[in-house]
Amino acid sequence: MKLIAIAVTTLLAAAHVSAQPIRPKEADTSALAQEAIAAYRKGDIPAAIALAGKLIEAAPKKPQSWLLRAQLHNTQRQYLKAAADYSEVIKLDAKAAGAWQARGEAHFKAGKMAESIADFDKVLEFEPAQKPHHWQRGIALYYAGRFKDGKEQFEIHQTVNSNDVENAVWHFLCAARADGLEKAKKGLIPIEGDGRIPMSQVHQLFAGKLKPEDVLATAKAAPAETRSGEPMFYAHLYLGIYFEAIGDAKQAREYIFKAAERANQNGYMGDVARVHADILRKQDKK
Repeated sequence: MKLIAIAVTTLLAAAHVSAQPIRPKEADTSALAQEAIAAYRKGDIPAAIALAGKLIEAAPKKPQSWLLRAQLHNTQRQYLKAAADYSEVIKLDAKAAGAWQARGEAHFKAGKMAESIADFDKVLEFEPAQKPHHWQRGIALYYAGRFKDGKEQFEIHQTVNSNDVENAVWHFLCAARADGLEKAKKGLIPIEGDGRIPMSQVHQLFAGKLKPEDVLATAKAAPAETRSGEPMFYAHLYLGIYFEAIGDAKQAREYIFKAAERANQNGYMGDVARVHADILRKQDKK
């Protein structure tokens, strides 16, 4: 699924990086940004965040200052701290749709579904034409228990992304909760052309044409040039979601936790797996 978001590199580039050194008597904010980025690239995250803090002190009215530190917090999974910095950007520019989107993603990753949805809805106030594309909103709606709204979101996403098995699966999940499992099975969105391994098999699993072991076998047999970990990640994630949909909590947990172990290598959907695993852990504590 394609991400509607501000890329890390875009945020870093937006910090007005310059090759000039810091001058003792001037607030050379671009040089501070350059130092922060250099520290990040060297792996010295505490130094990078500290320098980003100095950048904010030097130029608190520049959204780019807050954006840089927010992105650094994101890399450390400090999502609430990132959300707080995105909030400062929004205070400076209330119509910055990108900041609302980024804060919505940070809230989602922190498990704050209501806040995430509110941010995504704000994005769509500024950019209503993006609603069909906003699958992240649909996923947040699912985890918030707003299944009818989630179903609607994935239905309209289908109009702009017609060959995505993941969209059909998330629509199925929302429909199963909103309308019942049997009706969801009958309404499974047909998909053709999703060549990612093992997405075709995942779709056939939800259609009742294959078994879970078929999905696993296809993922395990993926060619070596396939991106590292991806086939098994998607196999585990969607097997976990499948078992959750049919009411097999034990196997759902097993596969969701396996998917979460591969979260770091799988972008936003990796975050979805990690958030799902966190929800299951919280249920355990209760």
